[in-house]
Amino acid sequence: MADEIVNRVANSKLVTVDLEDLYPEGPRILFDIKDWLLEGLVLREKEFRKSAKEHDWSRYEGAYVALTCSTDAIIPGWAYMLLSTYLAPVAKKVVTGDLEMLETVLYTEVLQEFDVSEYQDLPVIVKGCSRKPVPKNAYLQLINKLQPVAKSIMYGEACSSVPLYKR
Repeated sequence: MADEIVNRVANSKLVTVDLEDLYPEGPRILFDIKDWLLEGLVLREKEFRKSAKEHDWSRYEGAYVALTCSTDAIIPGWAYMLLSTYLAPVAKKVVTGDLEMLETVLYTEVLQEFDVSEYQDLPVIVKGCSRKPVPKNAYLQLINKLQPVAKSIMYGEACSSVPLYKR
């Protein structure tokens, strides 16, 4: 009779951290102010303020918003601040930048609160593939939090992981 096949991964102390599990749920919206500029390049304060005042801000209810300008216009800092005063009461979060910057900010906040004590002296695999937009910076932040506590850190899947750190 053949030897029984033993799943050594299932029997190990190996734990997996999937950053996708920490993904803050909610819509992401890229708010491009270029349409509020004269010819997409010049910000006229009076018209800009009027556009902000008349805009329907309720559509950003519960959303994460990234404020950007996709043209080469020079946008004064107060313009983003003004838009933020309208968005703050309805949006979950407002940042200046693109959607990747938004995800980086969101993951930074999530990972600051992430308790790594349960990974003390354990071998950890950081899952690499995800269907959600996990920024590269989030992986670096996670490693920085895990390294002081984990026995070892690997990247990938249990069947084909890449070793990154071993204490």
